[in-house]
Amino acid sequence: MPQTQNIIGLVYDFDKTLSPNSMQEDTVLPYLGLDSAKFWAETDRLVAEDSYEAELAWMQLLLEKEEFRNLSNQDLQHMGLKLKYYAGVPEIFKQLEEVLDRPAYREYGVTIEHYIITSGLREILEGSNLRPYVKSIFGSEIAEDSQGKLGFPKRAISHTQKTQYLFRINKGYLDLQTDVNDHVPREDHRIPFQNMLYIGDGPTDVPCFAVMSQQEGHTLAVYDPADNNSFAKCMQLRKAKRVEEIAEANYQKGTHLWRLLEYVITEIADSIVQRRRDSQEASIIAAPGH
Repeated sequence: MPQTQNIIGLVYDFDKTLSPNSMQEDTVLPYLGLDSAKFWAETDRLVAEDSYEAELAWMQLLLEKEEFRNLSNQDLQHMGLKLKYYAGVPEIFKQLEEVLDRPAYREYGVTIEHYIITSGLREILEGSNLRPYVKSIFGSEIAEDSQGKLGFPKRAISHTQKTQYLFRINKGYLDLQTDVNDHVPREDHRIPFQNMLYIGDGPTDVPCFAVMSQQEGHTLAVYDPADNNSFAKCMQLRKAKRVEEIAEANYQKGTHLWRLLEYVITEIADSIVQRRRDSQEASIIAAPGH
């Protein structure tokens, strides 16, 4: 039976999108006493000189530390409470749902679901203040050994691989055991791309921006108001038509970003209601003339 397709999917990157920092800088690096600048410089060296993929490079550097290997995934979850966010996060997740508190939207059961796709460690976000508001979190993962300690990377999500999870959200294939490449008729997609908005911060999100644009989804880039380079990167994305809009990463009510999010959500909700009404009208069989 076809999906009702009345869900709006808001999909967020994490590092520099919901937080001004990379998650490692708030959690594992301070725990290990590592200097962030030196750590990322060494990551870049492995990528440049030894042809590492960036995600495997920083995971390798962490796993070289005995103190890190002695941690469990539960320990990583506990570190999630140390994450720092931009203003308005996590309150915005609940507040955006209030945008749909209108009779027409309630009549057709229009709802919002929040998702996070990150190249960072999923377990850290699983223990964060964001978790209660988010339908699913996709991120890099490290398996535990027989003693329950961190052992070997079991999933490293690169910037291009993040696009797979957009299709998972689109099809409703949130269980990673399900093959995302399975064919699903468009009417059976749980959240059509036209009902989705992807929010990122820079060039690393270009693959996701591209997929969203190709699939008639919505795109938005945010910049750090304290970082001129961040603003410049977002402007380049907009000039290249990678994103529809850019805004300062301030998620509080009344800001430019809030207004953009409210606008896109309302636009999608209106289109859902219109499609449902059109479908109902088309299903009505006109009475024969007398």
